Amino acid sequence: MTAEEAAAAAKAAADTAKSAAGQAHDAAVAAQGFADQALEAAGHAVSAATGGVIDPFVFRLSIFVLAIFVGYYVVWSVTPALHTPLMSVTNAISSVIIVGALLAVGVALVANDSGPTWARIFGFIALVLASVNIFGGFLVTQRMLAMYQKKK
Repeated sequence: MTAEEAAAAAKAAADTAKSAAGQAHDAAVAAQGFADQALEAAGHAVSAATGGVIDPFVFRLSIFVLAIFVGYYVVWSVTPALHTPLMSVTNAISSVIIVGALLAVGVALVANDSGPTWARIFGFIALVLASVNIFGGFLVTQRMLAMYQKKK
């Protein structure tokens, strides 16, 4: 294979990756539109059923269930070639959870207030799980990138 053929193959692979990324973006936009419509319909239905009074638990539960469906359809509509890189990056986004968990665990110590113990325990659990998720995401990315390196 000549250098020109390799360059053409690399360009074709890059074009395919761009096309797949565009398809993944379109699927995410469609899923967001579906989620917005479903959330609005659920809000109207609950409002009509309860006479305008919406129980916060039911409202939050409906958002959680809709998020499950939207997440399922978004993840399964991603091209398999892009699934691992996208998921490893999304795992790295767990750093936002780390910030919230640190606040839940440490703010009570700074304010000289004991605070609710259960909040600090759940904050610590969130801190540990998000840390595992972040490091696992980076390990998966490192392993995936190692597959594309030339063997020595």
